[in-house]
Amino acid sequence: MLLIAGLGNPGPAHAKNRHNIGFMAVDEIARRWGFDPPRRRFQGHVQEGAIETPTGPVKALILKPQTFYNESGRSVGEALNFFKIAPEDLIVFYDEIDLAPGRFRMKAGGGAAGNNGVRSITAQVGPYFRRARLGTGHPGDKALVHGHVLSDFHKAELKWVEPLLQAVADAIPLLAQGEDEKYQTEVMRLAPAEKADPRALARRED
Repeated sequence: MLLIAGLGNPGPAHAKNRHNIGFMAVDEIARRWGFDPPRRRFQGHVQEGAIETPTGPVKALILKPQTFYNESGRSVGEALNFFKIAPEDLIVFYDEIDLAPGRFRMKAGGGAAGNNGVRSITAQVGPYFRRARLGTGHPGDKALVHGHVLSDFHKAELKWVEPLLQAVADAIPLLAQGEDEKYQTEVMRLAPAEKADPRALARRED
């Protein structure tokens, strides 16, 4: 079984925040593949289902921690331990300010790179899980990061947000088969986005 977690903050006030693109991604995966309705479990919202692949269906559990972003590890760790899922079968979707808007990168293991949600998960399950990083861009100044991630996507940004979410859901059979690199390539093929330094982009927009 795969555990697919999306990071975000609970409640309608945060629903359209950049920090919640992880929630948005797993919601689209659940919709696309017909997962069960959400239930409250493991300090989060859980949906069960399966992803069809060329070699057969892969069972998956989608988890949206309701602990607030920086404490996501409490929820993820509880679900992982209950189902005895190995960390390498945990995939976490989250926002990445060090990627240009619309860019997508898979990574296995490594540090938290300043992301407190990832740090919280690492503290609970170790660093050897798979990270699906959704580029949301950088505000250009470290002092502006907090406000940037907790602000809503502008209407104009939906032209890349919506195709990216659809792509991560449509291509997910590759991820379910452990083909992370091919999954990354396919997502970027389905939802192309400019490769650029996110800080330079922010300065250009100013």
